[in-house]
Parts: sequence; C-alpha cells; structure tokens
Amino acid sequence: MKHLLFLSSFFINGLIFSQTNPTNCFDAMSDQPEVSTIAKNVFGNDLMACCYNPKTGYYRDGFCHTGAQDYGVHIACAVMTKEFLAYTKAKGNDLSSSTPWFPGLKPGDNWCLCISRWIEAMNDGVAPPLILEATHEKALDYVSLKVLKKYSFVENRN
Repeated sequence: MKHLLFLSSFFINGLIFSQTNPTNCFDAMSDQPEVSTIAKNVFGNDLMACCYNPKTGYYRDGFCHTGAQDYGVHIACAVMTKEFLAYTKAKGNDLSSSTPWFPGLKPGDNWCLCISRWIEAMNDGVAPPLILEATHEKALDYVSLKVLKKYSFVENRN
C-alpha cells in the first residue's frame, strides 16, 4: 500500500495530476501502526493509516478516526492537489499556509478532510482523490461507495 501513496502523478476521472515535492507520510513511523483495529474503512476492512507526517486526523493519530466530538467529521483520507488547496483556502479553510501549530500542506500530502468539504469540492469539480483504504466507513453515510470509487487514488502506470 505505501508505494501507492507517494507517486509523482496519478489519475482521477481520466485526468492526470502531478504532485510537486511529494512527502513521505510515513517517515519515522517504525513505531506507528499501519492499521487501526478499532475502525473500519469503506470496504469494511481495518482502517489504514492516512498520514503521520504531517500527523493527520481529528485526533492527530495518523488515522481518519472520528467520534462524537468531531463535529467536522474528518473521515476522508485525501491526497492534496493544488486545485483543492486553493479552493479550500478561498472557502476560508487555509490548509496550505504554515503557522506555529500547523506545518501547512502541499500537493501530494495526505490529509483527513471533513466529509462535507470533500463533498462540496466534488460538487464544484475540485475534489481531491481519496485513499479509500484509509477513509473511514462513516463516509458511506454521506456518499455511496460507487461515487467514492470514482475519486479513488490510482497510481500512474504509464
């Protein structure tokens, strides 16, 4: 699975996107779990980690776990694109700028997004691709598996 996450380009809905300076979300993860046994993904399997560098998830545990206090429902493990980062910044959620408490994201980074923002971006044509193995099963309460699969991250094999 790891090789699939950090490629220089990928396809989604027939379009190719290039990543610039992709990061390795799993740097220094030797002591970090690759799967969660307390949550399932959209396929009903154990939830895979989304990213440890930068550490993502509502609980900043690397997973798209959710709970009653997660009002944003951060359950969609997405691979950031330039288009999506500009879109969400224009909507008032700047994920690309660094702050003292946040490193800022760049194209190629994986991040647990609020499912409502992802759906909004999908409806506006700028949804980032998803790593479905790391997307929480609760996403199926909002979007069908058929739709999610259309946005599944797929490596460029050309």
